[in-house]
Amino acid sequence: MLPHMNQPASRWPAVAAFMAVVAATQVAWVMLAPVTTVAAEHYRVSTDDIGWSAQAFPLLYVVLAIPAGIVLDRWFRGGLAAGALLTAIGSVLRLIGDDYTWVLCGQIVIAVAQPLVLNAITGLAVNYLSERDRPLGIALGSASNYGGMVIAFGLGAVLSTSADLRTLIWIGTIISLVSCVALLVALRRPGGYAREEATAGLSGVVDAVRHAFVPPLLALVALGFGVSIALMTWLQALVEPAGVSAGAASVILLAFVVAGAIGSCVIAPVVARRGVQVRFFLVAVAAATVSCLVMAIAPGTMTGVITMAVTGAALLTALPVVLEIVERRLTKEANTAAGLVWMAGNVGGFAVAAVTGGLIGSPSLAFVMLAVVAALGAPSVALLTIKLRQRTTTPA
Repeated sequence: MLPHMNQPASRWPAVAAFMAVVAATQVAWVMLAPVTTVAAEHYRVSTDDIGWSAQAFPLLYVVLAIPAGIVLDRWFRGGLAAGALLTAIGSVLRLIGDDYTWVLCGQIVIAVAQPLVLNAITGLAVNYLSERDRPLGIALGSASNYGGMVIAFGLGAVLSTSADLRTLIWIGTIISLVSCVALLVALRRPGGYAREEATAGLSGVVDAVRHAFVPPLLALVALGFGVSIALMTWLQALVEPAGVSAGAASVILLAFVVAGAIGSCVIAPVVARRGVQVRFFLVAVAAATVSCLVMAIAPGTMTGVITMAVTGAALLTALPVVLEIVERRLTKEANTAAGLVWMAGNVGGFAVAAVTGGLIGSPSLAFVMLAVVAALGAPSVALLTIKLRQRTTTPA
């Protein structure tokens, strides 16, 4: 007990400020998703154009995930501060003009900032929290990711007309500015927990990938993120032919992310404590597959709320479970390894969302395709199980 008594206290205020910035990036990312068709009419562009304002996030994440992880492993506070500042700057850019060009420019700047913020979920836990508190810190950081989506979808449900779009963007900007200031103040003091020195540059990426459990874990993340991002990007357009209004679609998306946020805070720490990660992954794959098939057969507001809540509790809760595995097994390259996770997820998200966008005219086919993608996670879970057992039984 004496070693614990000599350790500094966990810095929860820094975690709270970080959670606010994470939420701000997600508000920016999915703000127009619940009102895709309304925004397209307002800005006189196609629904594809509105979708691309969100697709910029996973696309740029694929390019910037590893560089951002390396920056954070070397200069954690400076890299995270830069991410917060860019988020605020991008939010302000969207207010310069009430047209699609400025909205897209602002979204691109925030998309550049996002890897510097989200890659830091594990790093913030390592730097600012005691080892005992880190699983909860990672869970809360992941939950704030979904909390931002809850805010965006909730606002979309209330502010769902063309006249409300400007107000929607103003609110997102205020959230970004306030959270940025709070985090910059919190980062003035370094975290009190020493870390092993990070492996330099790209060699840290190589060190992470050479662990046998990492490739199947990344494959699983790519598939799960793929389904999640496709749903958050295109759900409103997919359910509109079934008579679901933009406001009702916002409620469905709200159920999706609220379930994920609750699952991240409540289920993920329990899964980590009991060591049942693989079992949880299997349940998540099955739940997402069945839910997407139900939406293909019987789309509607009620079925949407139920099935998307189940899918959110399954797929979104998997993120903190994955990040906890990474933090515990790859401590030296925590941020770089987290970057690999986010990169794999966004590669999957970009690919699956792009295919889904091409199937907007055939919603049932789109949901069947998403069910197939989710089901493909089962082989990855099986391989992950084998590799984790081999790692456990191999002598150190």
